[in-house]
Amino acid sequence: MSTEWVYTMEVYALSKVVTPGKEASVDPNENIAVEACEFWLSLAENSDVCKELLSPFLGKLVPVLIKCMRYSESDIIALKGNCDEEDAMIPDRDEDIKPRFHKSKVAAGQLNGEDNDDDGNDETYAEWNIRKFIEISQVKESGILALGAVAEGCMTGITPHLHELIPFLLNMLDDKKPLVRSITCWTLSRYCSWVVDEARQQYFEPTLKGLLVRVLDGNKRVQEAACSAFATVEEEGGDFIAPYLSDILQTLVQAFGIYQAKNLLILYDAVGTLANSVGNALSEPMYVQVLMPPLMDKWQRLGNDDKELFPLLECVSSVASAMGIAFLPYCEPVYTRCITLITQSLRQSVEAQQRPNEVEMPDKDYLIVALDLLSGLAESLGAHIEPLVGRNEVLQLLSLCAVDPTPEVRQSSFALLGDLTKACWHHIKPYTQTFIPILAMNFDPSHISVCNNAIWAFGEMSLKMGAEMRQYVLSILPHLIRVMNQKDGQRTLLENTAITIGRLGTYCAEEVAPHLVTFIRPACFSLRNIRDNAEKESAFRGICYMINLNPSGVVNDFVFLCDAIASWTAPKPELKEMFSRILNGFRTQVGIENWTAFTAQFPPPLRERLAAQYNGCDPVGSSYELLVHVNNG
Repeated sequence: MSTEWVYTMEVYALSKVVTPGKEASVDPNENIAVEACEFWLSLAENSDVCKELLSPFLGKLVPVLIKCMRYSESDIIALKGNCDEEDAMIPDRDEDIKPRFHKSKVAAGQLNGEDNDDDGNDETYAEWNIRKFIEISQVKESGILALGAVAEGCMTGITPHLHELIPFLLNMLDDKKPLVRSITCWTLSRYCSWVVDEARQQYFEPTLKGLLVRVLDGNKRVQEAACSAFATVEEEGGDFIAPYLSDILQTLVQAFGIYQAKNLLILYDAVGTLANSVGNALSEPMYVQVLMPPLMDKWQRLGNDDKELFPLLECVSSVASAMGIAFLPYCEPVYTRCITLITQSLRQSVEAQQRPNEVEMPDKDYLIVALDLLSGLAESLGAHIEPLVGRNEVLQLLSLCAVDPTPEVRQSSFALLGDLTKACWHHIKPYTQTFIPILAMNFDPSHISVCNNAIWAFGEMSLKMGAEMRQYVLSILPHLIRVMNQKDGQRTLLENTAITIGRLGTYCAEEVAPHLVTFIRPACFSLRNIRDNAEKESAFRGICYMINLNPSGVVNDFVFLCDAIASWTAPKPELKEMFSRILNGFRTQVGIENWTAFTAQFPPPLRERLAAQYNGCDPVGSSYELLVHVNNG
């Protein structure tokens, strides 16, 4: 059966479906209409065939779908969108607040789920998809919704019109209808990547200021949309929004005083996203003095069982990481609350295991976010956290969390262990015999983030222990080599593994060097992608030490070593000299003619980079094994 024939039959079959499907989409029975719209959504999700099969019918289908995007009168009344209602002072009901879930910290990388497109900011307007293909009571309002809905798939076509569309949307932010203002906020957020890239004064500043005005809207639905849209602008703008911090913080702090429970959760997200976006710019004293009093007031008012505490913990974690040492005056109550939450969670877990019919298992998300917040404090404050770590049972608690059956708990535990190792090693050192076997048990790439954090923490401990790590090397190295050699491994995991193996080579070269041939190629692949930094340097020092002891271990993969060496932009003089000695040792032993023939096989950019950085060094060192390999090759 030919592919062309199958395709022809598909088109024929679809043509028989389009007309009844189109009619069903506008059926007065809402259930039938929704089912019909679900059909179109399912077809759109099949990207392999959707474009070719559906394109001939779009002229008929699009008007129908747009018509269905309008709210009926009863919908508008139910949403209270038919009047200019200010409801910001009306408390929310518990059932209006949706549950939240935390993403655990990934050391030396992002949070779990690197794709953050579906982060909840579009929650209010997810109604435009299969759940409701009806929106807002008038053509103008449904048109604004449609403009936002097509942003992702039609950006190329709509970009030439954005110079007119953005000013139109900014005007709609002042519409008298709350539903129009709210949908306009969402639609603006769909184009914020373009707004950020365009002229600052013409588009970005008006959008920023317009959304900030709506953040303080008297209608809760508009507040929610504006706050979510502003968080998207923060993510897209990054440190580009730092010059506007004063106005932003004044607005967000004012919102703390007027928001009800549901929108406070979104406000915490916006503050946390702001901190993640501007980073250390938030540590300026004037910004600290504006933001921290209302945050700490919320912190002190909330009980440990309050639903609002969870997003506040996440928010404070981001703020602490951004402020760094400027957060120190607020550290103690935050640290103490985290210890309390961890203790309560572990105690309740034990009680639930002992009395399952009487005690429920605790929500592990509170435990995870408390661990992550402590990790953020250790990372931000460094040695300044030492007095707090030294006066309570955090390490005993951490040893229990590190063996928790929940992977996300272990993941956050290992991140905290690594950060405490860097910040106050003398408190960690007595527990090395406890933690190292636990870490090794988690060098399992089937749980990528757990494995990543365990290897990263072990690498940090290797730096601190130095030669004392020799007693563990031979038992742990095979696990690291297995992770290093996995096919299609996750990038951050492989980079952390390569760094950790390199660090072991720095202090335990005699034990690790004999195994060089089993990991040097994938290690070079991973290390070449890391920017110049201290972690990369510590790995390459160890690799150089191991090559000096076992030069034959790198012979078969010498080109990959050269590529990794060339990835450095500006290595420190001592490290550059180590590279030069290795390269010149090879060149001296094989002779200029063989060296020239060998390097001629390199990609031109690699050959040029090596020549620019290392050509002309005096030949030093020797390697009989390299000579034999090249002469026999």
